[in-house]
Amino acid sequence: MRVRAAVTLLTLGLLASGCSLQERTDRDPLESSDSNRRQVIRSEGVASLPVFSLAVRSGDLIFLSGQLGAIPGVSPPQVVEGGIEAETRQTMENMIAVLDAAGATLEDLLKCTVFLADIADYEAMNAVYAEYFTSDPPARAALAGSGLALGALVEVDCIAAAPEGI
Repeated sequence: MRVRAAVTLLTLGLLASGCSLQERTDRDPLESSDSNRRQVIRSEGVASLPVFSLAVRSGDLIFLSGQLGAIPGVSPPQVVEGGIEAETRQTMENMIAVLDAAGATLEDLLKCTVFLADIADYEAMNAVYAEYFTSDPPARAALAGSGLALGALVEVDCIAAAPEGI
């Protein structure tokens, strides 16, 4: 009941202050079409499932779905053997392939989130991850989660800046 009262008071306050909804005039309607706002990125060989896109570009940003250390070209998807180091390396290579399909590189990454099946793998994952960034790595968070897809030890999702002209 308190939430409803708070929403009502907020709404009344906005109305009393003269706030109203107005049509946006700062966008060209032709530029905001779905084809310009959302572009699905596909990459040959990188394992994916039909329930998500490998990446989606919207405006100046590219959103990569969580990448695993799945072996390219293997169907159904299968995670590479060899432990956290091998999985992290393959995950990074899969990210590179998806970024390449979007016309981007690792240098275009802005933010990554690393999911680990076991936080004890943090240092080993970090050692491999660091090999891919020789200068100024993207912002990043890392956390442990149980039950990653395909029994994976690591999964990484990212946001990248879309290069100009692409």
